[in-house]
Formats: sequence, structure tokens, C-alpha cells
Amino acid sequence: MKKTALILSLLAASTSGAWAQSSVTMYGIVDAGVRYISNSGTVPGTGALWQVIPGGMSQSRLGFNITEDMGGGLKAIANLEHRLNSDTGTAAAADFWRQSWVGLQSADFGRITLGRQYNVLFDIYTSTYASFKYSPYIEAYKPEIGLSMGARQDNMVKYLIEAGGLRGELQVSAGEGNSQNKSMGGLLRYQMGDFSVGGAYLEVTDTSGMKVQGTTAGAAWTSGPWYVNASWAQNKFDKGSLLGGAYTAGLIGAGVLNAAANDVNQRDMYAAGVTYQLTPQINLGGHYWRADQTHFVSGSNKSNADYFAAVADYAFSKRTDAYAEFDYTKFSNGYVKFANGATHRYGATVGVRHRF
Repeated sequence: MKKTALILSLLAASTSGAWAQSSVTMYGIVDAGVRYISNSGTVPGTGALWQVIPGGMSQSRLGFNITEDMGGGLKAIANLEHRLNSDTGTAAAADFWRQSWVGLQSADFGRITLGRQYNVLFDIYTSTYASFKYSPYIEAYKPEIGLSMGARQDNMVKYLIEAGGLRGELQVSAGEGNSQNKSMGGLLRYQMGDFSVGGAYLEVTDTSGMKVQGTTAGAAWTSGPWYVNASWAQNKFDKGSLLGGAYTAGLIGAGVLNAAANDVNQRDMYAAGVTYQLTPQINLGGHYWRADQTHFVSGSNKSNADYFAAVADYAFSKRTDAYAEFDYTKFSNGYVKFANGATHRYGATVGVRHRF
């Protein structure tokens, strides 16, 4: 009996020691705001809309980072992240876990991860030339994310390696029968002091064999309170692609601007912005985006969209801030309109965000 008790105590001690090498960190964001949108009625020029939205600056989320230090510079890593609607308490998407991946990280050989995760276009945008310094993009108004081809891919294997200021990533996603997420792509970025530059390419194939190709490049510079960035992005659609509608989530007015009707051949977006930290608590930012499209059916002329947003953010603490945002959208050249036929729209949001 005493021997059995001794053996059990030794097993418990050794198991507790193994568990002690692992860490699980819970993190999250709770963000809610009040938003006004003009020109939302069934007739152009009518129908102002007021909403409580589940995230003006950031989508609310709850996540878990898991790390196990296995010695010799090798770690096991994993992430689970759920997105939620803070105004109703419901899930923000059909996929409960917006990220769900596991991998290995080596101090010498880089990192490999497997599962549902961010793609290389989203990674380069948010890590290298994010639209705003204090928040990569505005959740309620994010036309640039509309060119990141869904931002995530299922069934992905991603490899990341860093050396000094240089970072490279490669991704491959399995098609797996009826999945629309068969992909291959990569990114390269370089950070030198306050200057960063990079680019990425991604190709995704749908179940009919049609492809969408995404390319982006840009740079950012930080000096004291100033942050300046500029970028270019392009999506090219095979005629008949099944992915056009799915890859326009961030585009304002996507009901008409998207490629779901198989009429968009190529879309280019040029963007530039500046953020200024007025005081330790106050950040001011502005950003402009210009989108041009060519068409398969509608005609030889380009259709255009102009987007502008300005934000004031006040930090009560390191974790809690309040924000006020104003945005303006304008479509031109006839082919692009909102669902009600309007060609322009104003929007404004005020809200509170807490990060933990």
C-alpha cells in the first residue's frame, strides 16, 4: 500500500512538472459603438440608419494562446479565437473558431502552423503598413481588408522564418474536395528601424478550377508622434469564379462592387494615411483609399470608388479607449452603386473598446 502511494505521488509530481512548462493565456476585446449611416433607404437620398454595432474599431473576440516550452529552443504553440457580436451576444460568423491552429516554433528554424489561420495578404497589411498605428484597421469601415481575399484560409500549412529585420512566410491550403480555399502564396517584409516595407502574393482556386490572384505591396514610416503609410493592392478574377462575392467582405457597398456577378476582371486599390499622437492619450488619424475596376461585361471603362475615414481615439488606460470615427464613400462612372442606387454615403461611429 505504501509502495503504491509512493508511486502515485511520484507520478503526480512528474505530471505537475510537465504541466508547469505549458502556459495558456486568455485574451480578448469587447468593443461596441453607435453608428450612423446616411442614404440607407430604398430610394437614393433617404433613409438615415442608426445602429448599435458590435465593434467600431475592433471586432469583439475571445481567444486562447497556448505555449509549451520543450527545451532546446523548441516550443509547441496553438491558438483558438472566437469572434462574437457584443450587441447581441451571438457568434459573429458560422465558423465558431475564426482561428484554430497548432504548430511548432524553433529558435533556429522558424515556425510551422497547421489549421485555420490568417493568410499572407492579411499578415502583410496588419504587420507592415497597417492603416492606423493604434488599430490596424477600422472594423466598421475597412475597404482595404476587402482585397485580402477573405483574410483567412481553412486547411492551411504556414511556414514563417525571421532573420534580423527580414521576415518571410509561405502558405499552402488543401482544397479537400468541395472546399473553396485551395491556396498558395507568400510574403516578404523588411523592418529597418522606423521604416518597414513588404509585399505578398496569394492565389486561391475554387472548386471549378477558376482562380483569384491577390497582390499587395506597401511601406510605413514612424517618427516620434507621426506614422505614415502607403500601399497598393490588386485582385484579379477569372471569369466565372465562384469566389468573387466571398472576397469583398470589407468593401463598403459590396453588394454592387463585388465580383459575384462575374463582371469584375481586375480591381486595384491605392491607399495612404497618417496618424498623429497629439498627447499620450489622444491619437488622430486619417486614411484615403481609391479603388479602380475593369469589367468583363459592363464595358471598357473603369468603375471607381473613393473612400475616406478620420478617427480620434482617446486612451483612458492601456486597455480601455473611446473613439469617434467619420467616413465617406463615393462611387463614380456608373457601374458601381449602393443597393438603393445611391452613389455616395456618410457614416459616423462613436464607441468604447476594452482589451484584456
